[in-house]
Amino acid sequence: MGNSERHAEVNAIVSRYAVRDAGKDALRYSWLKPDVHLAGMESDRIMLQFFAAAGLSDLSRVSLLEVGCGSGSNLLRFLRWGFDPANLVGNELLPASLERARRYLPSELELIGGDASQLDCGPFDIVYQSTVFSSILDNGFQHKLAQRMWDMTRAGGAILWYDFCYDNPKNPDVRGVSRRRIRELFPRSSPVIRRVTLAPPISRTVTRLSPHLYSVLNALPFLRTHALCWIPKPASTGVYPGQ
Repeated sequence: MGNSERHAEVNAIVSRYAVRDAGKDALRYSWLKPDVHLAGMESDRIMLQFFAAAGLSDLSRVSLLEVGCGSGSNLLRFLRWGFDPANLVGNELLPASLERARRYLPSELELIGGDASQLDCGPFDIVYQSTVFSSILDNGFQHKLAQRMWDMTRAGGAILWYDFCYDNPKNPDVRGVSRRRIRELFPRSSPVIRRVTLAPPISRTVTRLSPHLYSVLNALPFLRTHALCWIPKPASTGVYPGQ
């Protein structure tokens, strides 16, 4: 992927975010809403299971980079779990979101602005992304970012992934990332993929009736719209093979 194509997709991503209603999104994703905190609790539980299965017994010693950290809400989650702020790094493309993250997060936590595909740091025990790839509509840019994330993950570490599996017919600015696509992006890994998160339009409706309905309907796998993945990098691996 050439620099001109990369710049074009980066500018397109910025433009897509610019037309979103930040105020509406803040209300929709407020932790005061049952559908939001129930989905968050589900993801928390599975992420912690991934950490335990990987033998990460002391999270204060684990280094982690979040690609597309937004205002820092996920990094705050990791701090609450016991990560040392000096071992956490956040990257964010949008200057306004990066500035909010600087206000919310401790000064020991490094924040880096700009295009994540151009980062040169690490290696990290974990490289994390949440709903970043579904906002990238260019296949070449997806591959380039996946390669950079893989290169910034230490051998024996892992990429942690949370994103949509399906397209949203009401939002042409996002594109679902299927299990097959995840495996294409990381061909030297054997990802552990868990389907999570009751479809948001359903969860918003049913939790207004009763929060208990979330777990009832979420028991049906075909109603879950996201993938939560642990994508390990073998200890003996070389660099990402590229595409």
